[in-house]
Amino acid sequence: MIDQETKTKALARLRRIEGQIQGIQRMVAGGEYCVDILLQCAAVQGALGQVQKLLLGRHIESCVTDAMRSGSARERARKIEELIEVFSRYNGR
Repeated sequence: MIDQETKTKALARLRRIEGQIQGIQRMVAGGEYCVDILLQCAAVQGALGQVQKLLLGRHIESCVTDAMRSGSARERARKIEELIEVFSRYNGR
């Protein structure tokens, strides 16, 4: 489960990203230079990557660690499979 500190940090970052997206929409509507728009899109992708990193780190610190310490063999296997799935999606595969 996500703790309050992580939730606060993630929401703050997502709000900034939301503002960046709105800025990109204005750039497109205003006919700005394509390269400038692409650079802003890359910045948003980087910012989303930071949110992913934050959430993944918290998940490993709490849910996965708890399962490894006190969970059943089945629960540990489930968490490992879950991490494999997350990492494969994280890397775009």
